[in-house]
Formats: sequence, C-alpha cells, structure tokens
Amino acid sequence: MRLIEIYGRESLQKLVQKGELYHEKKKTVALITAVLTFTMTACGSSTAITESASTEESTPSAAAESVLEEKSTSSAITESALTAESKPATQYTIDANQEVYALLDFEDTAEFENATKGLIASPDTLDIYDENGKLVWSQTAYGFLDQDAPDTANPSLWRNTQLNHIYGLFEVTDGIYQVRGYDMSNVTFIKGDTGWIVIDPLMSVECAAAAFSLVEENLGTFPVKAVIYSHSHVDHFGGVKGIISEEDVQSGDVQVIAPEGFEKYAVSENIYAGIGMGRRASYQYGTLLEAGETGSLAIGIGMGQSRGSASYISPTLEITQTGEKHTIDGVEMEFQLTPGTEAPAEMNFWIESKNALWMAENCTGTLHNLYTLRGAQVRDGNAWAEYIMESLALYGDQAEVVFQSHNWPHWGKDTIQEYMTNTAAVYKFINDQTLLYINEGYTETEIANMLRLPKELEKVWYTRQYYGTVSHNSKAVYEKYMGWYDGNPIHLAELTPSDYAQKLVEYFGDTDVVLEKAKEDFARGEYQWVAQITNTLVYADPENTDARYLCADALEQLGYQAESGPWRSAYLCAAQELRNGTNTDDATRGKGSGDVVSHMTPDMLLDYLGILVDTTKVPDLSFTANLILPEGNYVLRVKNGVLLYQKDIQDADADVTWTTKRAGLLSIVQKNAENVAALIEQEGDETCLTRLMDAVTVTAEYKYFNIIEP
Repeated sequence: MRLIEIYGRESLQKLVQKGELYHEKKKTVALITAVLTFTMTACGSSTAITESASTEESTPSAAAESVLEEKSTSSAITESALTAESKPATQYTIDANQEVYALLDFEDTAEFENATKGLIASPDTLDIYDENGKLVWSQTAYGFLDQDAPDTANPSLWRNTQLNHIYGLFEVTDGIYQVRGYDMSNVTFIKGDTGWIVIDPLMSVECAAAAFSLVEENLGTFPVKAVIYSHSHVDHFGGVKGIISEEDVQSGDVQVIAPEGFEKYAVSENIYAGIGMGRRASYQYGTLLEAGETGSLAIGIGMGQSRGSASYISPTLEITQTGEKHTIDGVEMEFQLTPGTEAPAEMNFWIESKNALWMAENCTGTLHNLYTLRGAQVRDGNAWAEYIMESLALYGDQAEVVFQSHNWPHWGKDTIQEYMTNTAAVYKFINDQTLLYINEGYTETEIANMLRLPKELEKVWYTRQYYGTVSHNSKAVYEKYMGWYDGNPIHLAELTPSDYAQKLVEYFGDTDVVLEKAKEDFARGEYQWVAQITNTLVYADPENTDARYLCADALEQLGYQAESGPWRSAYLCAAQELRNGTNTDDATRGKGSGDVVSHMTPDMLLDYLGILVDTTKVPDLSFTANLILPEGNYVLRVKNGVLLYQKDIQDADADVTWTTKRAGLLSIVQKNAENVAALIEQEGDETCLTRLMDAVTVTAEYKYFNIIEP
C-alpha cells in the first residue's frame, strides 16, 4: 500500500499507528539508556560502592571493554571484506541511528497531517518519461518506504523521505492548488477570473506537463494567464514550456513575472559555472544512485532532481520593490523582494483576498542552505532571517496559510507565527554564533564542529538538517565574512591534493601499515578519519584498490548515518565511484541549458565567451575588434587571450569589424563554424575570428570529471 493511501485516505488512524510504532522504538532506546545510566551510576558512585568492594565488582572498565571488543569484532574489516560490494550497516551505525529515536518526538504527526491535507487526487503510481522513453521522474521507485527505517538509514531522514513521497494534487485554500511530488519542487495553480496563474513550473518540461494534466483532469481546462518565477533556480522555471509556449508570451496572452535581476542570476548560476556545478549536483542530489534502503532517499526539499528537459522563457515583467501590487486575472498580489536570501533574486507575495502568504523558498520544511554543496553564491543568513521577520510583520497577523515552493503548507495563525519565527531563528543563530567564534579566533572547521542548534530549535521537525546542515552553513558564514583564508600562512600556497598526498605517503613509508591501522580504526567506528586517511592514499595512488574499497566502506557508513539527504547522497555517490569508477551514464542527468543560453544578452554572451577561452593555450592571442549588433555597438579588446569589452563605442584603429545579430555571437560561443561564416560579416583581419574560434576550448555541455580521486 502506498504512503499516500496510508496517510491521506485513511485519516489520522494510521498516523497514530505510525506514532505508536516509533514510540515503541523510543521506549526500547530509553530502556537501554536507563539501564546503562543506572549501571554506570551504581558502579561509579562512591555512595553505591564501598572502599572494600573488590576491583572485579566495582570497576566497569572490564565490562565496557568487553562490549567494545564485541562491537569492534562485529565491525572489523578483514582482507577478504575489502570488495567493491555495498556493505550492511555496522553496529556503530545501527547504534547511532537508534539514538535518533531518543532525541526526536516521532509521535508528533503534525507534518504528516499538513502534507496530506487537502488531497484531491493522486495516481496509484507515478513514472514520468520523456519523448524518447527515458525515465525522468519516479515516485514508484520509493515503494519500499512502507516500513520502519532500516539500519542503513537515519530514521529522521527516512521520515522526511516518507513525507516527500506523498504526492498528488492538493487544495491549499479556496482557489489555490498545488501539485507536489511531481519534481523536486512544487508547482502552484491559482484560479483567476478566467484562467490559471502558475507559480514555479518545476525543473523539467515533462514533469510540468504531467502536473498540468493532473490539474486539468480534476479541476477542468482553463487557459494560463500568467507564470510567476519566485526565484532564479532552475527547478522553479525549467519546466515552463510544459505549461506555456514562447508564442503564448509573444502574443501577449501570458505574462511572465519575476523578481528584479532574475534573468541575470538565472544565467550566471546555470551557465557561467554550470558545467562544474552540474557534475557536483550529481553528488548532492544522488542522481547516480538507485532509490533504496542503501541508496537514494529524499533530500529534504523533495525526492531529488528530475532528469528531463529544462526550458526557459524570459520574464515580461520584473518586480522592483517591496509593496508593489499587481492584479493578475482578477487576483491582486502584493510582492515582497527578498534578494540575497535563498537566491540572489527572490520574492514572496501576499494574496489578501485569500489570506494566503507565499514564501517562495525562504521557508521550507527543513533547514536550508546558506551554501549549497553543488556550488553557488554564499547566501546571507542575517538577511534571510530579517526578510522572514519582515514578511511576518507585514502579513503574519492576517495570514491563515503559508505555502511555498517545496514541501507542504502550514495553516493557522499561531502555527504560522511559530513556523516562520523558528525558521528565521535558525539562520540568525548560525550567522551570529559563527561571527561570535570568528571574533574569538576560531577557524572555519573548528566552528563547524562546535556549533549546535539550541535544544528547542533542534527538536523542531521543520528545522531539522535534511537539506542544509549547521556544519556547512556555518562555513558559509565564515566564507562570506572572512573568505577561504584562515589566517595561517601555511595555507597561503598549499600543495595540490595529489602532491600533498604523495609527500605524505613518502613520509609514511609503508602504506600497508597505514591501511592496517585504518582497518582498526574502522572497527572502532571512526569512519570520518578512515575516509580522510584512505582518501589520501587514493590521491597518492589511485590504483591502490584496498585504499579505495576501505575509503568507500567508511563513506558508506557515514551515508547511512547522515540526516541530511545531500550528505547521504554525496557519501554514497563517492563510495560508488571509488568502487566502480566515475559514472558517465547520461541517463543519470537532465538535459538542456540551450534555452537559457539562447536568451543571454550580448553582455552575458561576451562574458561567457571570455570564460570559454583557455589563456594557457593562446597566451599570444591579442587583437581589437569592433562588434556591431542590433542591441548596440561594442569594442572587444583581446589581450594575451583575455577578452575585455566596452559598450557603446567603436575603435577607429580596430583590427577587424564584425557585423552580426546576437545569433552570430552565440555561434562563436557554441563554436559553430558554419553558422559563424553565415551570420557574421567581416571587415579587416579575418584571422582574428578564426584564432578566437580556435581558442574556444570548452564545448561540452557536461563533463564527467573526477571528484573523489585525482
């Protein structure tokens, strides 16, 4: 039976049952803890043990050592165990995961109630394919979730995965609907006078189209009157062509609304560093993993990244100030800009007629990222908290529902006050406490290992570390204020990881001895250290199979224990690639940044062109070119392979003049010689363009570079 049926269609009875199951686990853990506490107190207290008591009776160390020895034996690694196969959870991992039941209130089913409230329809299975038959999204793959957490999963993350597995069409409030669980994000449909206002049309065209079909099947067919992008991340605009077309927008039938700076940041994040970010995203979102008890689970804000086609349509209206109001198909919306929070360009909005507050991705059902593991601009935790509190001040007294682009809504004025305040508090805490410790002289890594949320915030389900973590978010604050340098001059010009590893191994003398010690530490449950030291051996010698396998085994146990979905994904992806080599399967990733590239302004295209020129290969490439475009004139000054440009001027002494449309400039970026010849008129030294084209070296849309090895 699917979870949606358990939690959505059989009301709270099953929720209570679920709570009871967790309660039983909690009681078991509590009993064990009580016994251990009593034993240690009785054995260690001077009031319980007399001076005449025998050493054998009064000293707990022998029994403790026996337990540790037994645990070590059960977790020990033999030569024959160093294989490419996935391993079960060790006793240390089992114990660590069991402790979670004692920390958190698994009887609290409020988030399950929120996640299922308003369910209208949900298909029995959900598999979405592209036109070529490639599976781009599946909820069916997570059918194994109808059980208690296995030993190989943190119970808290398992619970979050169950919640994110609840999918379908939901009513938020009168006239506002969401399709959840059809992609990493939610798509929202607001009914206007004549049609739909669509908010954040998912990441993939295929997923957006499937979600829209579900809406039309259950709510009727109406035209789309507007699309709103809440912020500049691809999972909030990439599916737009599954909802509308360019022609719809060009005809004036559909508005596309976005916050100020949206296009600039959508391009810079997804294109300028897109290749590197895309590869790292495969680790963050676990796209290399199979869904399963030892594989992929949720990532806090959804089940993961869809693998369909991304699209893009430029905004027709930018929101430029907080308080700006627009009536869209009869629905008045008041917008609040929140730049530098979860995205560089982001906005909330308020619908007074519905008493409904949209929080974009500034509030979600998890601690979010001040720094995302795929790579992105560091976010401002202080500003994030301030904008949430501003929303609360502007609309909190009236709001009856808060809804957002991930996870599920929250209803009721008291609940909303608490929800938004707690969410703001975690970002403010991480920001302020990191700065406190910076000023006391602690380094980035030291602070990351020191910070822990206050107990009351730590126990709130929607502030748990399913996506972001306190650890890596504190590092983000450090980077924002202090940069990468920790003040220690030894770190000013460090050796490369490979060079460092080779020198360290040289000092070791015998790597077999190191491996033996690492095996012993693995048997003690010291998985982080084992991963670090064995990865050093891998960087010194990637062919050291034993080091690769032991490193993979340690990473795997860290993944099993992780509460953060991205951390689990990263650990398990790394383990997989150490065992089997770098994954180059195109089926594991989405496709298409072409739509975004085609919408780049001339300035963006010239910036991107500069990124694509490898100056080490063309150190002598120097020339000046006048560039004449319909959008305006430019001067390109190429100096030793570095591409500089100036707007709205021409150079009388330029080596060459190029006259073209934006498509011609795009052809240079794409290194399409045929289109370049057809689209660009040249006057002067035609070798300049040829030499520039030769210097464009990065042409792949995706690179399978190594991450866990050199």
